[in-house]
Amino acid sequence: MIHRNLLSYRGARYLWWSLGLIVASCILYVTQGDAQPPNGGTWQGYVLGTVGALLIVWLTLLGIRKRRYSSTMGTVQGWTSAHVYLGSALIVVATLHSGLQIGWNLHTFAYVLMCVVILSGFFGLYTYMSYPQLISKNREGGARAELFAELFELDRNARAVASRCAPDVAIAVDSSIERTTLGGGIYSQLFSRDDSYFVRGAGKPVRNTDQQQVIDFVGARLPRAAKGAEAANLQQLIVLLCRRQAVLRRIRRDIRLYGWLKIWLYFHVPVTIALLVALVLHIIVTFFYW
Repeated sequence: MIHRNLLSYRGARYLWWSLGLIVASCILYVTQGDAQPPNGGTWQGYVLGTVGALLIVWLTLLGIRKRRYSSTMGTVQGWTSAHVYLGSALIVVATLHSGLQIGWNLHTFAYVLMCVVILSGFFGLYTYMSYPQLISKNREGGARAELFAELFELDRNARAVASRCAPDVAIAVDSSIERTTLGGGIYSQLFSRDDSYFVRGAGKPVRNTDQQQVIDFVGARLPRAAKGAEAANLQQLIVLLCRRQAVLRRIRRDIRLYGWLKIWLYFHVPVTIALLVALVLHIIVTFFYW
């Protein structure tokens, strides 16, 4: 239920917290005098920088809190809601801390890393808000294992019917089942790449993307069927292959949606660690060399 009630947790409490933080930061920023342009070296800049640094450290603690199942320090849902809203406010706090002084240096590098982390978090929020419902709809309320069970049953039935057809049809159907590909590497999962093949006649294996080629091959045999029984078997086989095509589409869609739901973390977490390192260096350079 986290993905459904995340933004509205307790009347969007942390939205108001983040808005209050943004307003307070803006007020603090405009109090900087005319003696020097706003920057991170004024006392206001130091306050904004301290708040931003503490926010970054606190935001990274969400991963730890998720794994502390017996913790009494608030609910995971509340932490995640605060993570989203206060993480968004961090953009304003850090930008005001910098005084809009951007250059080719370590400080800007830390700022850019922070923006990348937050933007990847926005993408993660989008996936968690939309993809679980899409996955459930695609599975029709069931589990991925049920889709594979249906696929295996269709494979068994298709092979049985194909065995009663001409040898080249049986070879085509058997090979299309054996050479069907699912999943694979990261790119294949995220973009539903299909490297399926089947054997047509005595030739080499040919592409069978989305199983359409083997369906067309069997369908082309139907008008040339010599006997009524052969035509009935071919018709039944085409129905099974089309149902199999539909199930394979749902499985690939399930793999793709689940992949996008998880892949952003493999980017978000390492960049967050890099941000923490850059933040420490930013603080050291500011106080000892700036």
